Amino acid sequence: MALPPTISTEDSFIREVDEELRRDRLSGFWKSYGRWILAAIVLGLAALAGWLVWQEQRAKQSAAESEVFDEALRNASEGNEAGASAALAKLKTSSNDGYRASALLTEAALLIQKQNLDGAAKIYSQLAKDETIAQPWRDLALIRQTAVQYDRLAPDEVIARLSPLAVRDNAWFGSAGEMVAIAYLKKQRVQPAAKLFADIAADPKVPESIRGRARNMSASLNARLALPAEQGQAK
Repeated sequence: MALPPTISTEDSFIREVDEELRRDRLSGFWKSYGRWILAAIVLGLAALAGWLVWQEQRAKQSAAESEVFDEALRNASEGNEAGASAALAKLKTSSNDGYRASALLTEAALLIQKQNLDGAAKIYSQLAKDETIAQPWRDLALIRQTAVQYDRLAPDEVIARLSPLAVRDNAWFGSAGEMVAIAYLKKQRVQPAAKLFADIAADPKVPESIRGRARNMSASLNARLALPAEQGQAK
């Protein structure tokens, strides 16, 4: 049934008023906040563009630094010490801590080749204490420093330095654990040395070369512990 004309007219009028109110509210909202919305959009786009540029620059920088590091290694392998040192100098101030750490580790390795163990140990020590470098690099530097100085360190110093790293699930468990175990042997502490060697031998994440040595040492020490004459020394 068709609505009476008066009701139809009123309904149409109400809809028109409602639409007009919506337009007025939207217009008022845009007048009040439109500039801020536009500013937020512009800033968001600028931030996105800046991030994309930054990513591109980082990729270019990383590629360039990779070439410099390759140049350093090539010069070092060819005996061009001056060329290697010049290339490494460019990387030692890099914002990429991986390249910076690699440059310092390589510089220390070159000093070791020249029998300059003190110079190498100094570089390793500085790297190990550099809090701007990621922890795995710092741990590696501490292990290298300890290895270079090993014959001149007291066993207790070796144990104090490397015991935090000589634990399962640590990336450097094999290298650190091996040095700590030998330090235990120097102190005649056969039992903890045997256990540590056994743990290293049983860890599949440790390189096979270290695991092989650990297996041999573990077997030898356990046989030693089994001898009555040695029991008094197993502390």
